[in-house]
Amino acid sequence: MNKNDSMVRFMYSTLPGRIMLKFIQTLRFDRVIVAFLRSPLSKPYMIRYARRHEIPLTREQANQFRTYRNFFLRQRDDLQIDPDPDHFISPCDSLLSAYTIDENSSFSIKGSRYRVCDLLENESLAKKYEGGICLIFRLCASDYHHYCYIDNGYQGEHHFIPGVLHSVQPIACETVPVFTLNRRSWCLLETEHFGPVVQTEIGALVVGGIVNAKENSSFVRGEEKGHFDLSGSTISLLLEPGRICLRPELLSVLDSGEESRVTLGQWIAYAKID
Repeated sequence: MNKNDSMVRFMYSTLPGRIMLKFIQTLRFDRVIVAFLRSPLSKPYMIRYARRHEIPLTREQANQFRTYRNFFLRQRDDLQIDPDPDHFISPCDSLLSAYTIDENSSFSIKGSRYRVCDLLENESLAKKYEGGICLIFRLCASDYHHYCYIDNGYQGEHHFIPGVLHSVQPIACETVPVFTLNRRSWCLLETEHFGPVVQTEIGALVVGGIVNAKENSSFVRGEEKGHFDLSGSTISLLLEPGRICLRPELLSVLDSGEESRVTLGQWIAYAKID
């Protein structure tokens, strides 16, 4: 267990930790952290962060970044997007899990039960996903924190829901329903091959910056949709019933309750054809 995991376990599993967490959230300590991570003072932390999470960073590369934020928002030129339009792709690098949405428009994660209407704060839209699937993409510290569109289509407006910023690590998910408490932004994607998909970006402790490039406009498969600013987090995708079939090798992992490592643009499911 690394230091970050130990700290999260302390904050969510002990009384002193929960008091400290409440203190951080109440006093908006995140503003101090944001200011630090955007300043040149954060450069030594950037180097330690890369080393701790085994992110390749040469001295020459480190000199190209003035702040930790510059490093966190680095672009990659080696992205590979599966070209088959009937292949459902991952929007990001992450650990993937999948959950069935039941007839009450809810699903369970790590002992916490979630209602889709609480996630979106939109009851009529939530009903359309009863019997469908919820895909959860949990980004880790070492992941690329940009995310892409999963298909060609049209995107509506963003719906931003202010909230607190809990960790999205498993220990936190076992303690509180973080996905319906955290700051988040969702939008409806009318896709060509997978029907209407609701994508939600969810902020995390302590910094929950979510930056999306556009709204009410067309998009193409593999185009960058946005990025997380300063801290990794989670993306959820809601799909109507009968729209996709996950690849068998992923299903064997996900059915056991484990997460599966996926990368941005990777083929993870088929479009289901009647």
